[in-house]
Amino acid sequence: MDNIKYAIEGILFAAGEPVKAAKLAVVLDRKVQEIEDAVAELKEEYDNDHRGFNIIEISDGYQICSRPEYYTYIREILGEQRNQPLSNAAMEALAIIAYKQPVTRGMVEKIRGVNSDGCVNRLYERGLIDECGRLDAPGRPILYKTTDVFLRCFGLRTPRDLPPINFKNIMPELAETGEQLSITEDEEVGEVGETPQLSEQTDQEQQPEQ
Repeated sequence: MDNIKYAIEGILFAAGEPVKAAKLAVVLDRKVQEIEDAVAELKEEYDNDHRGFNIIEISDGYQICSRPEYYTYIREILGEQRNQPLSNAAMEALAIIAYKQPVTRGMVEKIRGVNSDGCVNRLYERGLIDECGRLDAPGRPILYKTTDVFLRCFGLRTPRDLPPINFKNIMPELAETGEQLSITEDEEVGEVGETPQLSEQTDQEQQPEQ
């Protein structure tokens, strides 16, 4: 088990991004349950030894990350490299996408009541959202979903771990939108973090939907 544990540790350290448990099982020729047990032991060791990093679960996989409590020291060594914080408008758009995904830019704008081009573009540039297909509707607008970067930033394992919110109290427009999205069979939304294969569109079709 020690060999499995430290092999997993080395893989996650070298990968620098989430690695699926199923993939680890294939590479190490072990069952997924054995991988999960080994990771649990590693996490316990890190906690007991107060190590500077930990293993987090993201989208049925694992990633090694530094512990938040050591951020101050890490910043002193690496320097201030943080991006500018998201604006309230961008956070509002991100919340809509996170809770209603997959959604189009037009749906975000309908809920917010204002143009959201800048917000969506900023979220896309930060890697917090990604394209995941096109809506089977006139103009075939792009659909967006959250990414593994979003999950890591907010300490979530999957989008289903988002806390329940009563939108009727804080954002009635979001509670009232219950559209069922229709996605063509060859453009189904994939797992979080996967890059979908989008069909080619004309310049006119790629214009932001109204």
